[in-house]
Amino acid sequence: MSKIFVSSFAPPAIKNKPALWFILCGKKLLVNAKNGRPSIPVFADISKSGFTPLRKHHLGTYRKQHCYAAEIEETAEIPETMALQNIWGMFGYLDKHLFKVTLKAFHILNWDRNEQFCVQCGSKTENKSDERAKRCPVCGYISFMRISPAVIVLVSQGDRILLARSHRFKDEMYSVLAGFVEPGETLEDTIKREISEEVGIDVKDIRYFGSQPWPFPDSLMIAFTAQYAGGDIRIDESEIVDARWFDCNNLPPIPGKISIARSMIDWFVKKQGKGK
Repeated sequence: MSKIFVSSFAPPAIKNKPALWFILCGKKLLVNAKNGRPSIPVFADISKSGFTPLRKHHLGTYRKQHCYAAEIEETAEIPETMALQNIWGMFGYLDKHLFKVTLKAFHILNWDRNEQFCVQCGSKTENKSDERAKRCPVCGYISFMRISPAVIVLVSQGDRILLARSHRFKDEMYSVLAGFVEPGETLEDTIKREISEEVGIDVKDIRYFGSQPWPFPDSLMIAFTAQYAGGDIRIDESEIVDARWFDCNNLPPIPGKISIARSMIDWFVKKQGKGK
């Protein structure tokens, strides 16, 4: 992430020092709610805070302050000075490094919750002491956190971009195309397959743009740009409601600034020297 945040699974030798606690209750984050600006709570000892974690993990250090992830019961009593916040709602309140730690906490806790039993023999697993992994004490099987790669692609044709609307989208929103990598595929293979399957066109000149962790539950979005190479739009109606070419000055509702999809669209609009 950077030297601002140093990742580590091993807890500090000296405990009970004030630490940042990324506490999940269901799918929401527990935050301080004073002064109308949510922030990550700090505890020296979470056992004295009134919360009993179902599970907890050391994440590393943020500006040399230790960080922990913890999960509490959805029925836990929340103090008046605190609130439950949608994780994406913390974007803009936390700096980018701290927001990434929040996503890391969500991913680790979700993995821990789902890997309580061995996939080979069904025995109760235990955390390994020397790495972030689960070990079965009966058969010895070791499982690591899963990261599922997915491509997301901005396809352009001159000064127009291809945007599509999924059945899952709300408020008539359109976005760039995306899809998961299948076994045996390169990222470039996935891009060509997904675009052909979803909208029926071919692409060329595929170039890397950037990436974004998307831990819902365990994805990594790998972003690319590509040029239109041929074909007519023919949508897969099981995946897509609509897909069209849009001019930069006439864009539909698009994703919020938290997503790499929006970063790609903003980049293209700026490159064209235009605005919405």
